[in-house]
Amino acid sequence: MTDETEVLSWRQKGINALSILLFVFVFYTCATGPFESIIHRAIFVAILITLGLFMYPLWGGTRLRPFGLVIDVCMGIIAFISCMYVIANYENIMGSLGTLPLAETRDILMTACLVITILELSRRAIGIIFPSIVVLIIGYTLLGQHIPGTLGHRGFDIYFLTETLFLSDLGIWGMLTGVAATVIAAFTMFGAVLLNTGGGRTFIDIAMRLGGRAPGGGAKIATIASGLFGMVSGSAVANVATTGNFTIPLMKRLGYPPPMAAGTEAVASTGGQLAPPIMGAAAFIMAEIIGVDYLRIVVSAALPAFLFYLGVFMTIHVMATEGSLGSVPVDEVPVWKNILHWKRILPIGTAIGALLFAIFNGNSITTAAFYGTVGALVTFPLTYIRTLSDLMTVLGDLNKAALDASRGLLIIGILLAGAQIMVSCINMTGLGVTLSTLIINVGGERLFLITLIVAVVCMIMGMGIPTTAAYVLVAAVLAPALIKMGVVPLVAHMFVFYYATLSVITPPVCIAVFVGAGIAEARWGDAAKYALRLGAVTYVIPFLFIIYPGMLAQAGLPGFLRASVSGLVFVLAFSNLFGGRRVFPFHAIDMLLWLVIAVLAVMHGWGPTVAGAAMLVAMYFLRKKLRPVLPHQEA
Repeated sequence: MTDETEVLSWRQKGINALSILLFVFVFYTCATGPFESIIHRAIFVAILITLGLFMYPLWGGTRLRPFGLVIDVCMGIIAFISCMYVIANYENIMGSLGTLPLAETRDILMTACLVITILELSRRAIGIIFPSIVVLIIGYTLLGQHIPGTLGHRGFDIYFLTETLFLSDLGIWGMLTGVAATVIAAFTMFGAVLLNTGGGRTFIDIAMRLGGRAPGGGAKIATIASGLFGMVSGSAVANVATTGNFTIPLMKRLGYPPPMAAGTEAVASTGGQLAPPIMGAAAFIMAEIIGVDYLRIVVSAALPAFLFYLGVFMTIHVMATEGSLGSVPVDEVPVWKNILHWKRILPIGTAIGALLFAIFNGNSITTAAFYGTVGALVTFPLTYIRTLSDLMTVLGDLNKAALDASRGLLIIGILLAGAQIMVSCINMTGLGVTLSTLIINVGGERLFLITLIVAVVCMIMGMGIPTTAAYVLVAAVLAPALIKMGVVPLVAHMFVFYYATLSVITPPVCIAVFVGAGIAEARWGDAAKYALRLGAVTYVIPFLFIIYPGMLAQAGLPGFLRASVSGLVFVLAFSNLFGGRRVFPFHAIDMLLWLVIAVLAVMHGWGPTVAGAAMLVAMYFLRKKLRPVLPHQEA
């Protein structure tokens, strides 16, 4: 064994050990309840930083690695000492809040080292953009008194910044880190266990069975499978990398253009962040920020998520029927008997059943995730273990679940710790209020114009940043502008969340498209065109939140029904428009009529919506009468 192989082996052993430690920490605290807030968060951050330094070594695989190792060791030791210092001085810190200055030179040094470590790990894990934004806002906090005009502020010295970021529960140890260490950690653990105890393969097989034989079956499999995966994983990029390795080659084999395969997978995976229950961790963060129950967020997000996937599914269907997209051969489609075999369904059913039972029984969300995880951990081994070989296979699957959970939690946890630093500085300087005032001044208090400005800025601010961090940023800076205009906080936050999410498929920095294009071996620009076409309806759905609050279950049953009908007609019209449905000889007439139906669907009053629905039905009947032969069959 070479020295390099030995190092890799020891590094992997370290990653395995730390992943299991993190899993056990989350599992234990879900069962017994979290420790005192700062203590719990400091332990969590200490484990994450150590794990991150193992997973993302500085200059790994290069000649500079020895120097990188020295830097990594120093960063790890100082960060660990900083976390232990906070734990040891918990009572003094909490007892002195708001009274006397606490920061000393050693505190400043520990704060600087901890912040640098968190931002450096963010850079290694997801790139330079997010940590650069955080550094910029820290600089703005320290030097704001030198900025003229509206954006200037009185400025804060390094001592006050240290007290806020390190020696209080408002900075690194604040709410976002707390959510990551409790609720998000619990659901990340639950999702990883569910997917690695048979759920992953079962989700793909269900998708193949439901959509494989239909027109455009390959793309429909991607939509269904990515939706099921995304509802558990909550990460667009991870979703593309996971399901895309199966769906993109399948679509290419069935004759789909590679850019379309990449774009389809990117859009379908993005929807997973919008679909309950996890929503890219935004559901939990949104509940904490707004101060409402998590289940209310889930209920509010259900109809928009359904409309999103209906829009993608129907656009694919129209494109398939108009252009003859391939379906999966019948001999490759699994049968329900195998998919629903009790050995495959028992762990999944037990896990989800235990989770739902605990939620409806009034248990906390973390306790519910614990019960769901226990359900899978108990039934999966009992179902599969018959021999020693089976035992080793099951242990390997559970170890992979711990590794997957730790990887996902590392990125989310480090990002949210960095985002907490950013939000603390924004709150200190009043930057969110300042930008909200500027937006309202530019918009002239015209709600439509202000929402349009906010939507564009959200997509720009979210580019290159993972959705969870992007949402935190826009929620702190842009949501207040909508709330000032009288928009209900839940509606405002869901509005900015949607547009922050769409940044992963919006050029030029569309990271989900980049990943999909890499798998498909296609040009990302071509893939982005398909992604925009398939996801077009999603760029308009958030405006329906403003027009019809019932879309988010904010206006009782009548409002919900009104929003549902309008949303359904609108989505079907948009799907036909962007799918290229042909009815009349001149395509321009088709496009105009589909657009008219979409506009009628969102107008106030039942009259225009009913008229739009009638036109929609008429267009389908005319399609059958005027174009009985599919275009690819015509001369």
